[in-house]
Amino acid sequence: MRAAPQRILMTVDAVGGVWRYAVDLAAALSDAGVTTILALLGPAPSKAQRAEVACIPRVTLVETGEPLDWLTDDAVSVQHAAATIAMLATAHRADLIHVNQPALAATLPGDLPMIVAAHGCVATWWEAARPASPLDPKLDWHRALAAQGLRRATRVIAPSESYARTVARTYGLRELPVAIHNGRTPTPVAPVRTRHIAFTAGRLWDEVKRTPLLDAAAARLAAPLYAAGSTRAPHGASVPVEHLHLLGELTAESMTAMLATQPVFVSAACFEPFGLAVLEAAQAGCALVLSDIDTFRELWDGAALFVAGDDPAAWSDAIAALLADDAARAALGAAAADRGVRYTLAATATAMLSLYADASANERAAA
Repeated sequence: MRAAPQRILMTVDAVGGVWRYAVDLAAALSDAGVTTILALLGPAPSKAQRAEVACIPRVTLVETGEPLDWLTDDAVSVQHAAATIAMLATAHRADLIHVNQPALAATLPGDLPMIVAAHGCVATWWEAARPASPLDPKLDWHRALAAQGLRRATRVIAPSESYARTVARTYGLRELPVAIHNGRTPTPVAPVRTRHIAFTAGRLWDEVKRTPLLDAAAARLAAPLYAAGSTRAPHGASVPVEHLHLLGELTAESMTAMLATQPVFVSAACFEPFGLAVLEAAQAGCALVLSDIDTFRELWDGAALFVAGDDPAAWSDAIAALLADDAARAALGAAAADRGVRYTLAATATAMLSLYADASANERAAA
């Protein structure tokens, strides 16, 4: 394998799954001797998030003060953020830039190799959330920036083959993004007594998570359906909840403790480029009840119970059936854990190091 770059500037945000992805990847790269500068965009991280990064060798968190592309109203703010990222890359002597927001790459100056990771975008989110309506014209600027960023990339990656196809179709890319599955390192936990509960986790405020559907399903269940995550978005929108048992934002330790009880884990998401929370639950041996979407089929077919549509009764019936059948629940949890072994952080890091090396070599050859 060609030598990978030794200093990488990687963009990150503290709002959703990109934080977990970037911090975990930076830690794995550190083990391989690579230095990563995490350039934070958007809302400030929590004290716990700052402390987490501070403990990782060869990883530095820089809070740029720049906004996230999907929390702005026009291209000017994104272009300003791109200029800031370029200056940081120069100041920290980066060999390569890893951008986790495609729109940001559209006007990123400089000649460093650039990996653009498509974890989600406004246009593909909108298609899943509101399939009957075309993209709001007020958001055309974002789609245009994302398209430009994807085309400027040295390499484009996506966390699943299904989302790679979606990105290529949405933006008319000539080549499919490289699918590199996300990964997690399972957290060892002491055995505990299984609880007959259901559990979901994520950005509950996000329309595509379909929290109202799970709330309606919870109203039909005899057992509680617990939900971890925020019901209020960074831009102020919120989702009303009546029947879910809200836990708020859980620490890593609290999430591990919850999953150790092996609840039935539920995700009703209609848009999910990968789903790290699902992987974490699977690695803990939880039985999975998932929406019947392409990404989940790609990753978990044969290791999860799938529910199609948005009928609360169908969701509550699927959850209740597993809660009432310990043998079926245990078998499905074992299948999920076995499948989860495929998606490790080590595998993700190895694939990324190879991609970084190839991108850098190709960039040098083209110079």
